[in-house]
Amino acid sequence: MAQTDVTDSAERFDCIIVGAGPGGLQAAIHLGRNNFRVLMFHRPGGRTHHARHIENYLGIRSVSGGELIETGLVQAQSFGTRVENAKVERVSGTEGNFEVLAGGKTYRSRYVIAASGAKETIAPFKNLARFFGISYFTCMICDGYRITGKKLVVIDRTINGVRTSIGMKQMYTSDVTFISHGFSLSPYYAQILDDEGIGRVAGKPEELLGETVLEGLRMSDGSVIPCEVILGWGGISLNDEYLEMFDLERDAEGFKIMTKPNGESSVAGLFVLGALRQGHSQAIISAGQGAETAIEISTRIVEI
Repeated sequence: MAQTDVTDSAERFDCIIVGAGPGGLQAAIHLGRNNFRVLMFHRPGGRTHHARHIENYLGIRSVSGGELIETGLVQAQSFGTRVENAKVERVSGTEGNFEVLAGGKTYRSRYVIAASGAKETIAPFKNLARFFGISYFTCMICDGYRITGKKLVVIDRTINGVRTSIGMKQMYTSDVTFISHGFSLSPYYAQILDDEGIGRVAGKPEELLGETVLEGLRMSDGSVIPCEVILGWGGISLNDEYLEMFDLERDAEGFKIMTKPNGESSVAGLFVLGALRQGHSQAIISAGQGAETAIEISTRIVEI
Protein backbone atom coordinates (compact mmCIF):
# COMPACT_ATOMS: atom_id res chain seq x y z
CA MET A 1 0.00 0.00 0.00
CA ALA A 2 1.28 3.45 -0.90
CA GLN A 3 2.49 5.64 1.95
CA THR A 4 -0.04 8.28 2.92
CA ASP A 5 0.45 11.79 4.16
CA VAL A 6 -2.00 12.82 6.89
CA THR A 7 -2.56 16.51 6.40
CA ASP A 8 -2.61 19.15 9.12
CA SER A 9 -5.54 21.23 10.33
CA ALA A 10 -5.42 23.34 7.16
CA GLU A 11 -6.68 20.26 5.30
CA ARG A 12 -9.80 19.77 7.40
CA PHE A 13 -13.11 20.40 5.70
CA ASP A 14 -16.73 20.73 6.62
CA CYS A 15 -17.70 18.47 3.74
CA ILE A 16 -15.87 16.35 1.18
CA ILE A 17 -17.78 15.46 -1.98
CA VAL A 18 -16.72 12.51 -4.13
CA GLY A 19 -17.87 13.09 -7.71
CA ALA A 20 -18.77 16.19 -9.73
CA GLY A 21 -22.02 15.11 -11.32
CA PRO A 22 -25.21 17.16 -10.98
CA GLY A 23 -25.82 15.95 -7.41
CA GLY A 24 -22.32 16.60 -6.12
CA LEU A 25 -22.09 19.97 -7.86
CA GLN A 26 -25.46 21.15 -6.54
CA ALA A 27 -24.43 20.17 -3.02
CA ALA A 28 -21.13 22.02 -3.44
CA ILE A 29 -22.91 25.17 -4.65
CA HIS A 30 -25.29 25.17 -1.68
CA LEU A 31 -22.59 24.46 0.90
CA GLY A 32 -20.18 26.95 -0.66
CA ARG A 33 -22.82 29.69 -0.60
CA ASN A 34 -23.15 29.00 3.12
CA ASN A 35 -19.40 29.72 3.51
CA PHE A 36 -18.48 26.17 4.53
CA ARG A 37 -15.15 24.63 3.59
CA VAL A 38 -15.85 22.17 0.77
CA LEU A 39 -13.49 19.85 -1.09
CA MET A 40 -14.70 18.07 -4.22
CA PHE A 41 -12.89 15.22 -5.96
CA HIS A 42 -13.58 15.23 -9.69
CA ARG A 43 -12.56 12.60 -12.22
CA PRO A 44 -13.68 13.67 -15.73
CA GLY A 45 -15.60 11.33 -18.00
CA GLY A 46 -18.66 10.28 -16.00
CA ARG A 47 -22.03 9.24 -17.45
CA THR A 48 -23.48 12.75 -17.31
CA HIS A 49 -20.42 14.14 -19.09
CA HIS A 50 -21.10 11.84 -22.06
CA ALA A 51 -24.81 12.72 -22.36
CA ARG A 52 -25.38 14.54 -25.64
CA HIS A 53 -28.83 15.95 -24.91
CA ILE A 54 -30.32 16.88 -21.53
CA GLU A 55 -33.70 18.43 -22.27
CA ASN A 56 -35.72 17.98 -19.07
CA TYR A 57 -33.62 20.16 -16.75
CA LEU A 58 -35.68 23.09 -15.45
CA GLY A 59 -34.65 26.42 -16.98
CA ILE A 60 -32.45 24.91 -19.69
CA ARG A 61 -34.05 23.98 -23.02
CA SER A 62 -31.20 21.69 -24.04
CA VAL A 63 -27.64 21.19 -22.87
CA SER A 64 -24.98 18.53 -23.25
CA GLY A 65 -23.83 16.76 -20.13
CA GLY A 66 -20.32 18.10 -20.64
CA GLU A 67 -21.55 21.69 -20.77
CA LEU A 68 -23.67 21.19 -17.66
CA ILE A 69 -20.73 19.79 -15.68
CA GLU A 70 -18.26 22.46 -16.81
CA THR A 71 -20.71 25.25 -15.95
CA GLY A 72 -21.40 23.63 -12.59
CA LEU A 73 -17.70 23.36 -11.75
CA VAL A 74 -17.17 27.06 -12.43
CA GLN A 75 -20.22 27.94 -10.35
CA ALA A 76 -19.15 25.73 -7.42
CA GLN A 77 -15.63 27.16 -7.47
CA SER A 78 -17.02 30.70 -7.50
CA PHE A 79 -18.43 29.95 -4.04
CA GLY A 80 -15.09 28.67 -2.75
CA THR A 81 -15.34 24.93 -3.43
CA ARG A 82 -11.88 23.43 -3.87
CA VAL A 83 -11.70 20.88 -6.71
CA GLU A 84 -9.05 18.16 -6.88
CA ASN A 85 -8.52 15.73 -9.76
CA ALA A 86 -7.55 12.67 -7.72
CA LYS A 87 -8.99 9.19 -7.32
CA VAL A 88 -10.59 8.57 -3.94
CA GLU A 89 -9.29 5.26 -2.68
CA ARG A 90 -10.95 4.91 0.72
CA VAL A 91 -13.35 6.64 3.08
CA SER A 92 -13.55 5.73 6.76
CA GLY A 93 -14.91 7.19 9.98
CA THR A 94 -18.25 8.58 11.01
CA GLU A 95 -20.11 11.87 11.41
CA GLY A 96 -17.75 14.62 12.54
CA ASN A 97 -14.61 12.59 11.93
CA PHE A 98 -14.20 11.16 8.42
CA GLU A 99 -10.92 10.40 6.72
CA VAL A 100 -10.70 10.35 2.92
CA LEU A 101 -7.66 8.83 1.24
CA ALA A 102 -7.04 10.26 -2.23
CA GLY A 103 -3.93 10.79 -4.30
CA GLY A 104 -1.65 9.58 -1.51
CA LYS A 105 -3.03 12.05 1.04
CA THR A 106 -5.53 11.73 3.84
CA TYR A 107 -8.07 14.53 4.20
CA ARG A 108 -10.38 15.02 7.17
CA SER A 109 -13.99 16.12 7.06
CA ARG A 110 -17.07 16.43 9.23
CA TYR A 111 -19.32 15.05 6.46
CA VAL A 112 -18.89 13.09 3.24
CA ILE A 113 -21.15 13.04 0.19
CA ALA A 114 -20.73 10.04 -2.13
CA ALA A 115 -21.83 11.18 -5.60
CA SER A 116 -19.46 9.19 -7.80
CA GLY A 117 -22.10 7.65 -10.06
CA ALA A 118 -21.78 4.52 -12.15
CA LYS A 119 -20.18 3.06 -15.27
CA GLU A 120 -22.18 1.94 -18.31
CA THR A 121 -22.23 -1.67 -19.45
CA ILE A 122 -22.42 -1.52 -23.25
CA ALA A 123 -23.69 -4.22 -25.59
CA PRO A 124 -20.96 -5.75 -27.85
CA PHE A 125 -22.51 -4.75 -31.18
CA LYS A 126 -20.23 -3.69 -34.01
CA ASN A 127 -20.34 0.05 -34.80
CA LEU A 128 -22.32 0.81 -31.63
CA ALA A 129 -19.90 3.56 -30.56
CA ARG A 130 -20.57 5.38 -33.83
CA PHE A 131 -24.25 5.84 -32.93
CA PHE A 132 -24.25 5.76 -29.11
CA GLY A 133 -26.22 8.67 -27.72
CA ILE A 134 -27.28 9.72 -31.23
CA SER A 135 -29.50 6.91 -32.47
CA TYR A 136 -28.64 4.12 -30.02
CA PHE A 137 -29.99 4.64 -26.50
CA THR A 138 -30.30 2.52 -23.36
CA CYS A 139 -32.84 4.46 -21.27
CA MET A 140 -36.47 5.02 -22.22
CA ILE A 141 -36.99 7.58 -19.45
CA CYS A 142 -33.90 9.56 -20.44
CA ASP A 143 -34.09 9.46 -24.23
CA GLY A 144 -37.53 8.25 -25.29
CA TYR A 145 -38.47 11.73 -26.47
CA ARG A 146 -35.70 11.67 -29.07
CA ILE A 147 -37.29 8.56 -30.63
CA THR A 148 -40.64 10.25 -31.30
CA GLY A 149 -42.09 9.23 -34.67
CA LYS A 150 -39.07 7.15 -35.73
CA LYS A 151 -38.71 3.53 -36.83
CA LEU A 152 -37.58 1.82 -33.61
CA VAL A 153 -35.97 -1.49 -32.71
CA VAL A 154 -35.97 -2.48 -29.03
CA ILE A 155 -33.33 -5.04 -28.00
CA ASP A 156 -33.44 -6.75 -24.63
CA ARG A 157 -32.14 -9.89 -23.00
CA THR A 158 -35.09 -10.13 -20.59
CA ILE A 159 -38.86 -9.96 -20.63
CA ASN A 160 -38.60 -6.33 -19.53
CA GLY A 161 -38.12 -5.56 -23.21
CA VAL A 162 -41.77 -6.41 -23.84
CA ARG A 163 -42.87 -3.76 -21.35
CA THR A 164 -40.40 -1.30 -22.81
CA SER A 165 -41.67 -1.93 -26.33
CA ILE A 166 -45.27 -1.35 -25.27
CA GLY A 167 -44.32 1.81 -23.38
CA MET A 168 -42.43 3.17 -26.37
CA LYS A 169 -45.41 2.58 -28.63
CA GLN A 170 -47.81 4.22 -26.20
CA MET A 171 -45.68 7.34 -25.77
CA TYR A 172 -43.35 7.88 -28.70
CA THR A 173 -43.70 5.89 -31.92
CA SER A 174 -46.11 3.51 -33.64
CA ASP A 175 -43.34 1.64 -35.50
CA VAL A 176 -41.74 -0.73 -32.98
CA THR A 177 -39.99 -4.09 -33.41
CA PHE A 178 -38.80 -6.10 -30.41
CA ILE A 179 -35.75 -8.38 -30.62
CA SER A 180 -35.54 -10.99 -27.87
CA HIS A 181 -31.76 -11.30 -27.59
CA GLY A 182 -30.72 -14.74 -26.37
CA PHE A 183 -34.11 -16.01 -25.20
CA SER A 184 -37.44 -17.08 -26.65
CA LEU A 185 -40.71 -15.37 -25.86
CA SER A 186 -43.43 -17.48 -24.30
CA PRO A 187 -46.69 -17.68 -26.28
CA TYR A 188 -48.28 -15.39 -23.67
CA TYR A 189 -45.85 -12.50 -24.26
CA ALA A 190 -45.71 -13.12 -27.99
CA GLN A 191 -49.48 -12.68 -28.12
CA ILE A 192 -49.27 -9.44 -26.13
CA LEU A 193 -46.87 -8.00 -28.69
CA ASP A 194 -49.02 -9.21 -31.56
CA ASP A 195 -52.09 -7.60 -30.01
CA GLU A 196 -50.19 -4.32 -29.69
CA GLY A 197 -49.05 -4.43 -33.31
CA ILE A 198 -45.39 -4.68 -32.29
CA GLY A 199 -43.12 -6.74 -34.52
CA ARG A 200 -41.00 -9.43 -32.91
CA VAL A 201 -37.74 -11.10 -33.89
CA ALA A 202 -35.67 -13.71 -32.06
CA GLY A 203 -31.94 -13.82 -32.67
CA LYS A 204 -28.58 -12.27 -32.07
CA PRO A 205 -27.88 -8.70 -33.24
CA GLU A 206 -24.35 -8.18 -34.55
CA GLU A 207 -23.84 -4.88 -36.34
CA LEU A 208 -25.34 -1.41 -36.62
CA LEU A 209 -25.45 -0.32 -40.25
CA GLY A 210 -24.86 3.12 -41.69
CA GLU A 211 -22.10 5.71 -41.91
CA THR A 212 -23.40 8.90 -40.32
CA VAL A 213 -27.08 7.91 -40.08
CA LEU A 214 -28.36 4.63 -38.65
CA GLU A 215 -29.95 2.59 -41.43
CA GLY A 216 -30.54 -0.79 -39.87
CA LEU A 217 -29.39 -3.69 -37.74
CA ARG A 218 -27.70 -6.79 -39.14
CA MET A 219 -28.44 -10.05 -37.33
CA SER A 220 -26.09 -13.02 -36.93
CA ASP A 221 -28.01 -14.94 -39.62
CA GLY A 222 -27.31 -12.15 -42.12
CA SER A 223 -30.81 -10.68 -42.13
CA VAL A 224 -31.20 -6.91 -41.83
CA ILE A 225 -33.86 -5.11 -39.83
CA PRO A 226 -34.32 -1.54 -41.10
CA CYS A 227 -34.54 1.07 -38.35
CA GLU A 228 -33.77 4.71 -37.57
CA VAL A 229 -33.12 4.29 -33.87
CA ILE A 230 -32.40 1.50 -31.37
CA LEU A 231 -33.28 1.24 -27.69
CA GLY A 232 -30.85 -1.42 -26.58
CA TRP A 233 -29.98 -3.23 -23.42
CA GLY A 234 -27.46 -1.80 -21.07
CA GLY A 235 -26.51 -1.86 -17.43
CA ILE A 236 -24.37 -0.13 -14.86
CA SER A 237 -21.77 -0.93 -12.25
CA LEU A 238 -21.43 1.44 -9.30
CA ASN A 239 -18.32 3.53 -8.62
CA ASP A 240 -18.41 2.68 -4.93
CA GLU A 241 -15.19 0.75 -4.26
CA TYR A 242 -13.91 3.46 -1.90
CA LEU A 243 -16.85 2.76 0.45
CA GLU A 244 -15.90 -0.87 1.10
CA MET A 245 -14.92 -0.06 4.70
CA PHE A 246 -18.59 0.44 5.52
CA ASP A 247 -21.29 -2.18 5.98
CA LEU A 248 -23.86 -0.08 4.13
CA GLU A 249 -27.52 -0.99 3.95
CA ARG A 250 -28.40 -1.83 0.34
CA ASP A 251 -31.50 -2.73 -1.63
CA ALA A 252 -32.95 -6.24 -1.93
CA GLU A 253 -30.47 -7.07 -4.70
CA GLY A 254 -27.53 -5.89 -2.58
CA PHE A 255 -26.77 -3.31 -5.26
CA LYS A 256 -27.83 0.28 -4.69
CA ILE A 257 -27.34 2.04 -1.35
CA MET A 258 -30.40 2.69 0.80
CA THR A 259 -30.78 6.17 2.26
CA LYS A 260 -33.11 8.26 4.37
CA PRO A 261 -35.16 10.88 2.48
CA ASN A 262 -32.42 13.45 3.20
CA GLY A 263 -29.82 11.23 1.51
CA GLU A 264 -28.06 9.95 4.63
CA SER A 265 -26.92 6.34 4.45
CA SER A 266 -26.90 3.84 7.31
CA VAL A 267 -23.54 5.39 8.32
CA ALA A 268 -24.09 8.63 10.22
CA GLY A 269 -22.83 11.64 8.28
CA LEU A 270 -22.25 9.75 5.02
CA PHE A 271 -24.70 10.95 2.37
CA VAL A 272 -25.32 9.29 -1.00
CA LEU A 273 -26.61 10.88 -4.20
CA GLY A 274 -27.47 9.97 -7.78
CA ALA A 275 -26.85 6.57 -9.34
CA LEU A 276 -25.36 5.11 -6.13
CA ARG A 277 -28.66 5.61 -4.34
CA GLN A 278 -31.88 3.60 -4.74
CA GLY A 279 -34.45 5.08 -7.11
CA HIS A 280 -34.28 6.89 -10.43
CA SER A 281 -31.05 8.70 -11.33
CA GLN A 282 -31.49 11.54 -13.77
CA ALA A 283 -29.55 14.79 -13.72
CA ILE A 284 -32.49 16.85 -12.44
CA ILE A 285 -33.25 14.30 -9.68
CA SER A 286 -29.62 14.12 -8.57
CA ALA A 287 -29.40 17.91 -8.42
CA GLY A 288 -32.46 18.03 -6.18
CA GLN A 289 -30.93 15.40 -3.94
CA GLY A 290 -27.74 17.44 -3.76
CA ALA A 291 -29.62 20.55 -2.65
CA GLU A 292 -31.57 18.66 0.01
CA THR A 293 -28.48 16.95 1.37
CA ALA A 294 -26.52 20.21 1.51
CA ILE A 295 -29.30 21.90 3.48
CA GLU A 296 -29.37 18.97 5.93
CA ILE A 297 -25.60 19.16 6.43
CA SER A 298 -25.72 22.94 6.86
CA THR A 299 -28.35 22.75 9.58
CA ARG A 300 -26.33 20.12 11.44
CA ILE A 301 -23.14 22.16 11.30
CA VAL A 302 -24.74 25.26 12.77
CA GLU A 303 -27.17 23.21 14.93
CA ILE A 304 -30.32 24.95 13.73
